[in-house]
Amino acid sequence: MRDEPAARAVAATKVYGAGDAAVRALDEVTVAFPAGRFTAIMGPSGAGKSTLMHCVAGLDTVTSGQVFIGEVELGELTDRQLTCLRRERVGFVFQSFNLVPALNAWENITLPMTLAGARPNRDWLDSVIDTVGIRDRLSHRPAELSGGQQQRVAVARALAGRPQIIFADEPTGNLDSRTGAEILAFLREAVTELEQTVVMVTHDPAAAAYADTAVFLADGRIAGRIEAPTARTVLDRMSVLADGGTVRGRR
Repeated sequence: MRDEPAARAVAATKVYGAGDAAVRALDEVTVAFPAGRFTAIMGPSGAGKSTLMHCVAGLDTVTSGQVFIGEVELGELTDRQLTCLRRERVGFVFQSFNLVPALNAWENITLPMTLAGARPNRDWLDSVIDTVGIRDRLSHRPAELSGGQQQRVAVARALAGRPQIIFADEPTGNLDSRTGAEILAFLREAVTELEQTVVMVTHDPAAAAYADTAVFLADGRIAGRIEAPTARTVLDRMSVLADGGTVRGRR
């Protein structure tokens, strides 16, 4: 496992609007996401969870502060450089799957590499496909797949290029509980067996229990963390946040 964080934010602030209408979505957030670990970002609605993930992933920019993927500061990159970095070093899993309807599962999985002009490592790709269990559905288009199968394809696409870090934004939000648990198990296995790094935004304490660490946000600020979270410990800490408190990390 590498010592260098896969991604981090330093005094990251994000403000939407101006004047009296300004909303401070992130308020000088400093946080690191260790390589080879599964981190869940938790917090009440409006806490800044997705904003933090989008900024660290390079999908949005901070108003002030810094964000890094590895040792690369995103604010120093041109739009073209940022696009290349996201394509080559970052994987994404979204709640809405974001598959291309006209492409079959195999083509969707390999699309980022096709766009980058890169040839996939077939051994790695075979391992990913077997891990998520969709080998018998590779020739099917998204409309021919269930919601769970579509999300498995999305997870495989995120893993296919062996990115430095995978960001998952409510990846089980559109799935039933059983299928959602399968997707979370796949993400957990990607960390444990495939040595990937996963950062997941979720509101679900049961989902956070798959992570190594749960980081809590409230009002755009870091409000605590828990190592080796369980659904119960996360739920308890969320209750504290709902009452206006903060949480202290402990195992």
